[in-house]
Amino acid sequence: MTDAPTPPRRALLGAALAAPLVLAGAARAQPARPIVLVVPYAPGGGTDLTAREFAHTFSEALGGQPVIVENRGGAAGHIGTLGVSRARPDGTTLLFAVSTNLVVNPHMQRDGIDLLQVLAPVAQITSYQYVLVIDPRLPITDLRQLIAHARAQPRGTLTYSSGGVGNANHLAGVLFSDAVGIEMEHVPYRGTGPALLDVVAGRITMNFSSPPPAIQLAREGRLRAIAVTGDRRMPAIPDVPTLAEAGLPGVSITGWHGIFAPAGTPPDLLDRLEAAARQAAAASRFAGRLEQDGLEPSPVRPRAQFFQAVREESGFWGRKIRELDLKME
Repeated sequence: MTDAPTPPRRALLGAALAAPLVLAGAARAQPARPIVLVVPYAPGGGTDLTAREFAHTFSEALGGQPVIVENRGGAAGHIGTLGVSRARPDGTTLLFAVSTNLVVNPHMQRDGIDLLQVLAPVAQITSYQYVLVIDPRLPITDLRQLIAHARAQPRGTLTYSSGGVGNANHLAGVLFSDAVGIEMEHVPYRGTGPALLDVVAGRITMNFSSPPPAIQLAREGRLRAIAVTGDRRMPAIPDVPTLAEAGLPGVSITGWHGIFAPAGTPPDLLDRLEAAARQAAAASRFAGRLEQDGLEPSPVRPRAQFFQAVREESGFWGRKIRELDLKME
């Protein structure tokens, strides 16, 4: 048996030098720039708080690629959403959307832009319902008392705040007002955070808030939670009844958070972002935070199925907005 010929030293040296170059090339193939995760609301609201928690696990799932949360509030989330749709489709600018950004706002804006055409889905991150909170200085402890109080006041005396016209907490207020037959004055803000702070300060009567900020403020006694808007109670605040349990059946509103990229983002890059987003959403650290904040994990489904559900929800709200004759104020 003869030994194999020994490779020339120059060939061995060339192979040794080539190996790091191949590895370096593979490393360069991964996006090195930070990802900007746009929250289309002012800081301090539920979407902002959830996005900031998600950004940590998302970065880890991306192998340490930095993820920076950037707030771009205005027009009930429409300004920040449009900004992402116009960004370079290279995976470095993403939208952390709340459902109304995609399924409600386009039906109320005058620009005629179909966001479902200019944005591409990445993944759904959460599901959630809303919390009806009131100024704790009011002599009201439950929904029936709130309705009786509202009916005893001069027309339009009660106020409710929202993160902007077309925001989910605005729509919840409209549905509530219609269901109980009372007229309330809507006061829009640039996000849920500032909208809640004026309830805390006593300048606004009530708010249908996303759970994270409302639950914390209720625990601190700065707000009073009297109902939740879904079909079952929240484990984070088990003593707070649903609207149906509190005496108002047939009124339910839920929402979700999701990640979207500019349309035209390459499919292989969307695949990578989707895999990382779903891994991050399933991480025990993030799931624990969701439970604490009154949110729920999203259904496990590929982005195409998620986007089909978004289209169907958009169709529903298009019809509802025409029925309620909602317009930008």
